[in-house]
Amino acid sequence: MVSLVMLAIMAGCAAYLFLKGTLAQGIAMIFNALIAGFFAFGFYEMLTGYLIKYSPGVAAWAPMIAFLMLFALVFAVLQAAVMQIGKEKIDFGTLPEQIGRPVAGLVLGYVVTGHVLIAAAMAPLPVQYPYPRFDERNPNPSSPNSPLLSPDGFVAGLFGTISKGGFGPIGEPKSFALLRAGFVDQLFLNRYGKDVPRMTAAPAIDSPRKNGVWEAPDSLRDAENRPVSSQAGKNLMLVRAEIRKSAMKDASKFTLSQFRLICRPKTGTAGALAGAGEAAYPVGYIGAGGRLETKSLAEVVSIDAGRVPGDSVTMDLAFQVPTDMVPMLLEFKRNNVIQVSAPASAEDAPQPVPFGSAPQPRQAAPQTEPLEGRPSEPAPMPERGPRGQRRGGRGGLSGLSQGIVGGDVNEN
Repeated sequence: MVSLVMLAIMAGCAAYLFLKGTLAQGIAMIFNALIAGFFAFGFYEMLTGYLIKYSPGVAAWAPMIAFLMLFALVFAVLQAAVMQIGKEKIDFGTLPEQIGRPVAGLVLGYVVTGHVLIAAAMAPLPVQYPYPRFDERNPNPSSPNSPLLSPDGFVAGLFGTISKGGFGPIGEPKSFALLRAGFVDQLFLNRYGKDVPRMTAAPAIDSPRKNGVWEAPDSLRDAENRPVSSQAGKNLMLVRAEIRKSAMKDASKFTLSQFRLICRPKTGTAGALAGAGEAAYPVGYIGAGGRLETKSLAEVVSIDAGRVPGDSVTMDLAFQVPTDMVPMLLEFKRNNVIQVSAPASAEDAPQPVPFGSAPQPRQAAPQTEPLEGRPSEPAPMPERGPRGQRRGGRGGLSGLSQGIVGGDVNEN
């Protein structure tokens, strides 16, 4: 169905340019659509924060509204400027015009369709809309479906390529290709689970700044007492996430598809948030008896907020991480991004704890400075809480959650 809609849009653009436009106008419109898309990707999260702040009732639809508003507004402004500059008609000749106009229209329709699909994936729609990217019961991030020619993947990938060098405001580079690795997959996987919130209104997760990531022990077994092993070319790693009690209104119900571990190449030496990354999704978590409970990414996990003994709930998540990559960020739902520690050595690795149990205390060890040049653990970055106050170096709803924008407005 979505492929038919895409073909209709492309055909409409081709017909318009062939009958009413020129080849020069078509080329200008393609570049205007691409530039408008860059603005939409770069600043929709900041505008989302403002929309939610002043109109809380549209919170669920705010990302889609913000994305489409930015795309349409920037495109309209650029088109108006082009029309003022190019008042004189440019004619390339009969044959180039007759061939070039419809071709330019097809390309324009393709670019526009890609941005429309991205916006639709941001909306709180059932997971089969705008198209079924994954199996509804058992989504597999390694084998996504896509519409004809994958226009949404093209526009998201193009912006990710542009951002790899640190496409961002003044200050530390923030690469969209790293922060939002697998962006289209993220949008779809974040929407699984009936009545599961897509965002949180308060900072929702933490992770220890030291020894919060470690390789799963060889003795780890699953719920049926079978040994658990790593996949070929990957290491099974555990990541400790602490879900805050203060955010239980939106975080007490979630799916594992709403957790993702962003990894970057071990050989990376550029800025901490530059370059490209890869998203890994949980295969399960440590459950009763210290065994790995494997779960479908679509299965809903619930926490009884009234029975949370302390300030947070501990969850040791298991990820299959490529051997040539190292974990860097842990993301939860749409708007929680935290940095994770460097992988702990076998001697310092903590004991896995069942979901909801309190971690076993370890003897205090002398504090050490982060290893210089270690790409997986850049210097702790200050974060801002819901009212803009600075917090410590631990996780939560960080400025990273705003993609490459780097603003102070949280996406609530």
